Amino acid sequence: MGAVRKQHSKEFKARVAVEALKERKTLSELASEFGVPPVQISQWKRQYLEAGPTLFGATTRREKAQEELVNQLYQQIGQLQTELEWLRKKGKELSRRSADDRSSPSDAEHHPSM
Repeated sequence: MGAVRKQHSKEFKARVAVEALKERKTLSELASEFGVPPVQISQWKRQYLEAGPTLFGATTRREKAQEELVNQLYQQIGQLQTELEWLRKKGKELSRRSADDRSSPSDAEHHPSM
């Protein structure tokens, strides 16, 4: 029967990679200490170094979705503010027209029938 591959956690891999980066021990020493082959340690070290730039600046899917939602909401707020300004302007114009209509006498009142 074939050997079952051991699954290591992300935390374990990171800890081994950090120890390898410290270079206080040889890969062979680390391999015997952590119970993994030296080649595996080298791979984890390389992967850790490659992921380095994204470790602190990377945004998660959730953060991206939240940022997108915030942008959409700001856009909607801007649109609603524009619509509100337009409605206020039109409301004032209608108020003035109706006030003008009420205050100015109609043609019938000005010119009574003969």
